Amino acid sequence: MTLNKYLGLGQRLHLPHSRAALAMDLKFASSAKKEVLVEIVKLAQKRQMKGSSGGWKDFLRSYDKKLGVSLSDPSKRSVDDLLAFLKTFSQEDDIKLFKKVFQCYSNREAVEKLQKKSPDSESAEQGLVRLTFEHPQYPTEYSFPSHEEGWLVMRRTKKSNFVKSKKAMIAIDCEMVLCQDGTEALVRICAVDDKLEVKLNEFVNPNKPIADYRTEITGITAGDLDGVSCSLADVQMSMKKLLSHGTILIGHSLHNDLRALKIDHARVIDTSYVFKYWDQPSNRRPSLSNLCKSVLGFELRKKDSPHNCLDDACTAMKLVLAKIERGVDCIIPFVREEVQEPKIAKLLVHRIPVALHSEELHKVVPGDFTIEVKANKKGQADKYSASVNFKNQQEANEAFEKLEGNQDKDPVGRPQKLVSFHLDSGVSGVLCVCKMAPNNLAIEVNPMKRSSEDEETVREPKKPRIEDQCAELKEAGAGCNQCETHVKEIERLKKELSHRDEEISNLNKLIVNLVRKQGL
Repeated sequence: MTLNKYLGLGQRLHLPHSRAALAMDLKFASSAKKEVLVEIVKLAQKRQMKGSSGGWKDFLRSYDKKLGVSLSDPSKRSVDDLLAFLKTFSQEDDIKLFKKVFQCYSNREAVEKLQKKSPDSESAEQGLVRLTFEHPQYPTEYSFPSHEEGWLVMRRTKKSNFVKSKKAMIAIDCEMVLCQDGTEALVRICAVDDKLEVKLNEFVNPNKPIADYRTEITGITAGDLDGVSCSLADVQMSMKKLLSHGTILIGHSLHNDLRALKIDHARVIDTSYVFKYWDQPSNRRPSLSNLCKSVLGFELRKKDSPHNCLDDACTAMKLVLAKIERGVDCIIPFVREEVQEPKIAKLLVHRIPVALHSEELHKVVPGDFTIEVKANKKGQADKYSASVNFKNQQEANEAFEKLEGNQDKDPVGRPQKLVSFHLDSGVSGVLCVCKMAPNNLAIEVNPMKRSSEDEETVREPKKPRIEDQCAELKEAGAGCNQCETHVKEIERLKKELSHRDEEISNLNKLIVNLVRKQGL
């Protein structure tokens, strides 16, 4: 299966089928058409996708000998360059993901055109759906891998009826936990209608071991799931009934909830898209708590209280009703949200080699604590992170002081130590232990992630220098094999840096020549 098959989606965007014709058409098309390709390439970068020529930068090195990766911003590349990269993909899953991005842009363009043709017939509800579609983050955040097994795809409403029809509305909110396999799983869902009547309020059994209930955020404990038999498939069946006949689905950062539910539904209102901060970039979105206070005039939850799934669903619906019925302003003043220190004292342990089992952290970090394993970041399959939870801050501080290793500070000023270990089992290596943020540390909350809304912000500290790792390994008697590997890596990076310097020099020469020509 190739890209040609799914570029047929371009018909909705008024694009031709063939690659050659597509390239020719897009050269003279509006910037929005190029924007589609730019977003697809950025999505491929974000997900570290690789075609037959590797990733985006690998492709540029072989495709463009003059500029190479010195001009790697997809938006500054030509349509021909973007298409040439996309042509290197032939895997079915990759093509289907690209299809979803085309589909999201298709939805957006179709609704915009219908609205222009008959602006007076657009209902207030559909106006908010259109605002969601028009948000710059919509095509990427709502491009779900719904071709994968276990996803429910709701039938899309006919475009001709999209603007004129007025459908029922349902607001939802979900809570997710971290599982031992590093994935997130749905554990609770609440849904309310436009009269704030509860349509769904269920705990969900993820049917796999849970590593972190995130109780301070979700309010859910292991006891809440005792005897729960409701599964994700059961929830999908209930949602299918609620979303039939073109029902509009409402939520805050709704794409996170839909991803947990494994439901692809096109008719959505995302309150984190509709309401915006004044004079702030579009990716800085207000939290649900701040919207509740600024728009509705009351506090969503008390200080240090966990989320309430039902309250959050009701709040999302109230925000939409306030806009529809009272015409409240979508622009709110920007405020910095203060992140509170967690109730349980924690140390963050990161860059843990996968060879070191999480329970063996008790042999490296002193004290009495429980362990919460964090989800692996993409590109770090050989490392993982965990938080170690103590009864109080004093015990956490004492454990940190007892650790032997070089101490410095992470990017937000928190103390951290580079710790070497060598266990009797033969496992050895280096990891980093960091203190959590102190009281009243003001950190801007990133509302891109629903689960982090009132959670402490944990930034990954700077990676320890390779030379420091080598010194620590030698002191720990871990041998020189890893040091030799690091030295080779340093040499490789030096060569790559030299190559990039040469590319930059060539680029500067090109710029000088262009300036001279213009002067003539």
